[in-house]
Amino acid sequence: MSNFAIETVGLTYNFGNQTVVKDLSLQVPNGSIYGFLGPNGAGKTTTIKILLNLLQSPADQVFIFGKEINRNRIATLKRVGALVEQPAIYGHLSGKENLINRCILLGIKKSKADDMLALVGLTEAANKKSSKYSLGMKQRLGIALALVSDPELLLLDEPTNGLDPNGIIEVRNLMIDLATKHNKTILVSSHLLAEIERTATHVGIINKGSLLFQGTINELHLLSKPMLEIEVDQIESAAKLLSASGFEVLESTLKKIIVPFASPKNSGEINTLLVQNGFTVSSLYQQRKDLENLFLDITKNN
Repeated sequence: MSNFAIETVGLTYNFGNQTVVKDLSLQVPNGSIYGFLGPNGAGKTTTIKILLNLLQSPADQVFIFGKEINRNRIATLKRVGALVEQPAIYGHLSGKENLINRCILLGIKKSKADDMLALVGLTEAANKKSSKYSLGMKQRLGIALALVSDPELLLLDEPTNGLDPNGIIEVRNLMIDLATKHNKTILVSSHLLAEIERTATHVGIINKGSLLFQGTINELHLLSKPMLEIEVDQIESAAKLLSASGFEVLESTLKKIIVPFASPKNSGEINTLLVQNGFTVSSLYQQRKDLENLFLDITKNN
């Protein structure tokens, strides 16, 4: 039994003479929320379509729950649910009717529709025409449709794209619920690092079809060396004091001093030192790199 819900081994995929996915070795652990990160056009959607066998992978390069996808297509796909691009929703039907329709199609008892609506928080909107749903509700209905067959693995392609902040929070909370309470493994693609950081346990970063980084969210944070920004009066003297006390000052501008972030305890010690020496500290905050800066760092190091 494989520990990975998804494993791709040196996956390469070409459209004509253009290589869209290059030597990609994903390892998505069972029970994880795996953030599949990359700028638009990096090869994320193509990879997801390959995982769903919508595009056929070369032999022995894609394994879902340890089974090679081309040879075990039907059995494997029964264990997978997906939301790629826009959810396939019939606007003239209510949310519940859309789900009943899917149940009939899959030969599943219709009562499952109500369970799914409850799971994604759409019970109150069950009988409303889905064309009247907000974008966030449509995405949640799309996820409910993907969940009807009770898949163990869920593939979500940019599920928060185009959503308002409320919709983003709804989808984010739903993903965390599905992984923690319903034992689902989720691969979720995004081009937003901040979004993935809030939900993912593991991350794979892809650019131009190649995997630049893969690991746990903690390993990603170690890589994105966080900085501590300190806003304080008398910047020059404060920076001198920090240097003299053994802290590494990376930068001091007119407005702030930047030092490496070591730990919350360390930040507290810096604050105490400054305050005890008569400085007024107006703020200390930890700054993380965004995806673009991380990309630059990773590509520089590769």
